[in-house]
Amino acid sequence: MADTIITVQGEYELRHPAERGALRLRVSYEGPSRDEVLALTAQRQLSLTSELRELHSPQAGPVTQWSSDQLRVWGERPWGPDGQRLDVVHHAEVGIDALFSDLAALSDWVGVVSLLDGVTVDGVTWSLTEARRQSLTQEARRRAVENAVAKATVYATSLGLTTVKPVALSDPGMLGDGSAPGQPPQPLFARSVSADSGGATLALKPEQLTIAVQVHARFAAS
Repeated sequence: MADTIITVQGEYELRHPAERGALRLRVSYEGPSRDEVLALTAQRQLSLTSELRELHSPQAGPVTQWSSDQLRVWGERPWGPDGQRLDVVHHAEVGIDALFSDLAALSDWVGVVSLLDGVTVDGVTWSLTEARRQSLTQEARRRAVENAVAKATVYATSLGLTTVKPVALSDPGMLGDGSAPGQPPQPLFARSVSADSGGATLALKPEQLTIAVQVHARFAAS
């Protein structure tokens, strides 16, 4: 009697609190004087980057890396309510990124700088360390294979079969039989959150990040 072929999708998810927070903020000013808005933006940028440089201590600083964009300056002539062009309004803007390994320090620093004139906090993207991400992904892959074996065993016993032997195992869509690949594997989901202070002390809550793994497997049951 020919073996019965069973093809299944195994899946597993693991959750872990974020261990890193990537902060994105902007410094921007506008006004009638190009020199003034440029000076204000440059001064605020210098102040913030000086603080980040101090937090980026090689020994135990909470900032693991940071960077600042090139300063942008431009002007525009807005339209007035009567349809006439108004005087030129000058703009200056620069972005700053910082990666924090200490999430309490991140929350404290954002709570302070978000109240500064000219500073807009765009948000925080949460992540895991590379070592943690790899460790969790490996564990999720192992559990996904176990899930595939359990599914195939249930299908086989439902048919009155007792022996289940693995034939093929792959990432989704790679079994080579033209079957629909389903959802592509997404090993890490990291969402960004708004960091709006609302005029009060800001407390950031780290995300619970999800490691989600899917595998496709084929078994011969008899």
